[in-house]
Amino acid sequence: MASVSRVRSAHEILDWGRSMADPALRAAVERLPPTPRRIAGYHMGWCDVRGQPAESAGGKALRPTLCLLAASGFAAGPRAALRAAVAVEFVHGFSLLHDDVMDGDTRRRHRPAAWTVFGAGHAILAGDALLSAAFGELADSDDERATSGGRALSAAVHELVDGRSLDLHFEQRDDVTLAECRRMATAKTGALLGCACALGALFAGAQPPQVKQLRAFGERLGLAFQLVDDLLGIWGDPQITGKPVHSDLTSRKKSLPVVAALRSDTPAGAQFARLYGRSDELSKAELADAAALIERAGARVWAEAQATDQLARALEHLHAAALAEPAAGELVELAHLVTSRDS
Repeated sequence: MASVSRVRSAHEILDWGRSMADPALRAAVERLPPTPRRIAGYHMGWCDVRGQPAESAGGKALRPTLCLLAASGFAAGPRAALRAAVAVEFVHGFSLLHDDVMDGDTRRRHRPAAWTVFGAGHAILAGDALLSAAFGELADSDDERATSGGRALSAAVHELVDGRSLDLHFEQRDDVTLAECRRMATAKTGALLGCACALGALFAGAQPPQVKQLRAFGERLGLAFQLVDDLLGIWGDPQITGKPVHSDLTSRKKSLPVVAALRSDTPAGAQFARLYGRSDELSKAELADAAALIERAGARVWAEAQATDQLARALEHLHAAALAEPAAGELVELAHLVTSRDS
């Protein structure tokens, strides 16, 4: 159970999750070979490029916090899921290190992406090391549920990779459907969030139906989160996102709002399709025009409504899982924060 009876704010919850997971994450990174250890430390925001301690903005620690908070709703409590929380954060780190290389993104969390300072090859290998370490964390847990937890994490990684592969394929296609795009987003983002919640419940002694409901909660939350992230990828404030404005349009992403506009059967959608289908690089003014056309096609309002709907569906699954309080209420708080367009 959580150590306090009141429902904390979402920011307090993330601070709690980060502070609880951080020592275990650091200890696990210290067990990596020297070069991936330094790159992982830099990626996590713990050190500078020379490996010297530094205070840099790391991630929100959303996935380990979801894992620990889900565990808080059951008898064994969050410490039973600590290694699982480390594992899901390592898988997330692996995916980000690889994503930045594949997308050519030069900024991550308001500073140079790891591959730009260590080289693409070293960043990829550091991601590989984190992925291997994730499964090592579960194997070393000495818990009878480690085997089933490892299977669940492996399945989530396979889904994540499949979703990311679809994402790359879509950049070369002009006929992507909304159904395909939704499947891609659910796999790319929802699979790991669902796994984080399921592993927390599993290691804390939840019953199989509860584990299933929490996985569904995380998957739905992941889709809502991806919809919001897609909106921020077009209209987000660089001070919040850490990436340039219109970044997803610059890289010709087939995100959910983009595909909704392309499939809108509107004059604005047709004009956007002609602009987006060009092979040359779009100017800043043209990127702004593209964003405006997406909005005129109704895709921005559609994506916002879809995010709201997916959040509501996620909360239905959370309610069905019947977690103890305050964990249930705190998962609601966290879900609202991560699907906020201002977070």
